[in-house]
Amino acid sequence: MTNLCFPKCRLQRVMGMLQIILGALVIIVSISSLFRFYSAGFFLHNEDICRHFYGVKEDYEGLDFKALSARVEEVLSQMENLQTKLESTVHEMVKNKNSMASNISKTEYKKFLEEEVIQPLYSAHISLRQIRFPKAEGIGNETIKEEPLINSFVIEEIRKYITPKENRLGKNNLYGTKKVYNTIGHACVLMKKELEEYMDYDIGSYCKDDWNLAQKLMINGCDPLPRRRCLTRASKLYLRPYSINESLWRIPDGRNVRWSNYQCRNYECLSSKNPKRGYSKCVGCFEMEKEKLKWITNSSLPVDFLIRDVLGIKPGEIRIGLDFSVGTGTFAGRMREQNITIISTALNLGAPFSETIALRGLIPLYVTLNQRLPFFDNTMDLIHTAGFMDGWLDLQLMDFILFDWDRILRPGGLLWIDRFFCDKKSLDDYMYMFLQFRYKKHKWTISPKSGDDVFLSALLEKPPRSL
Repeated sequence: MTNLCFPKCRLQRVMGMLQIILGALVIIVSISSLFRFYSAGFFLHNEDICRHFYGVKEDYEGLDFKALSARVEEVLSQMENLQTKLESTVHEMVKNKNSMASNISKTEYKKFLEEEVIQPLYSAHISLRQIRFPKAEGIGNETIKEEPLINSFVIEEIRKYITPKENRLGKNNLYGTKKVYNTIGHACVLMKKELEEYMDYDIGSYCKDDWNLAQKLMINGCDPLPRRRCLTRASKLYLRPYSINESLWRIPDGRNVRWSNYQCRNYECLSSKNPKRGYSKCVGCFEMEKEKLKWITNSSLPVDFLIRDVLGIKPGEIRIGLDFSVGTGTFAGRMREQNITIISTALNLGAPFSETIALRGLIPLYVTLNQRLPFFDNTMDLIHTAGFMDGWLDLQLMDFILFDWDRILRPGGLLWIDRFFCDKKSLDDYMYMFLQFRYKKHKWTISPKSGDDVFLSALLEKPPRSL
């Protein structure tokens, strides 16, 4: 009889000890709080002390007290829930002592402690450690100003994700900004004026011609943008697009583009020979005679792969894919000739890239580098990237991007890195980023670019992961 009671008694003693420890922690926290209030002068009618205490208000001007209060309330709630759960478990054991099994396995005992005791205590501990206070010596705490909602999140991965990523070497990126803001919409707080301007319209009337303002908000992390109840504008002279047979390799009719927010006012102005064309990436990609030669003719550089060679590695298996590049859809056009559907990401970075892709009869996806791609897991046969991800990328940002690409690429799918470039010193870092997934190497070529920069092109196959 004594042997049968032993496991139950042992568990009851453990529960009792845990309640005692929890109670002691609450008492210690309470005494510590009272001591701090006393030392601050809350219980003293001393004007000098009060003046001294309230005089530090300016040093904490940037602190989000609402978020701090919410975090403390969250920790207290977790501790209270844990205590309630432990008490309830002990009462149930006492109530059902006659009907309980005579023995509790070590696995069940371990699982109970991990899920019901250790994990809640760990969460409370992490919550307290991740509260950020501004430095007392000054107001200029960049963390508080640039990350106003950082204390609203407990999970460290979310906190890393929303922290702005500074460009390497301190240079401006292709967006013209010094940082990239990963997006869950939180950065709208930092662009209150621009967001209010974007949402200032007459309901049911025409929207302002402000797509460039919307793009600015997106690039700076204020995305997804809120929906608007106004009618979007189109070109006043909009004409029927060319038929699919001729639109693929013909410059669209310029009258179908809204040019008001571009430096140029027609397609002729976008020529690579014009130094005032308004854009610097993908120079020459509005000239169809040059575009026709890409990926089908041999180049002097070994980093230039041909489409026929790539498709020959997986004959008949490549059907759909994503082109994450800066361009006018030429890669998707070439793939369309092979009966392969490619979606092209596009932002209007100084020129009508998105409109041009659509007018050529192809599919533009209007997303920034900040966003999680809107595709389900293991769906794409091919991901191609060129001229977009280069050596200016923060390594942690690139890690998030590559893991997102890995998510949507199916097992056996191909990742085509096309003319990625960086300086020689950073090459090992970026090579590790691509190789960490243990993809099968079909092609891997490094070639000098200019100065200290080098090109890297690779064709990698995602392995099967049967878990």
